[in-house]
Amino acid sequence: MADTAHDDVKSLSFEAALEQLEQIVAKLESGKAPLAESIAIYERGEALKAHCEALLKTAEARIEKITLNREGKAVGTEPLDAG
Repeated sequence: MADTAHDDVKSLSFEAALEQLEQIVAKLESGKAPLAESIAIYERGEALKAHCEALLKTAEARIEKITLNREGKAVGTEPLDAG
């Protein structure tokens, strides 16, 4: 894909990118967009999807799992993927 054509995607928040992606899906599903436009918005959708996945991966890396003692009380945290 032509990443440089979608550089603005990198500056979007997750919510803004997801909203645009939902609009693209709706437009493509409607079947009302001409072929050339469908291809262009599909490519933008791919860029938005990749951006959302990257943001989610970053967020996931920051999430911590609460550790519990035998009584079920919180005693601390550890990385989600402590494997």
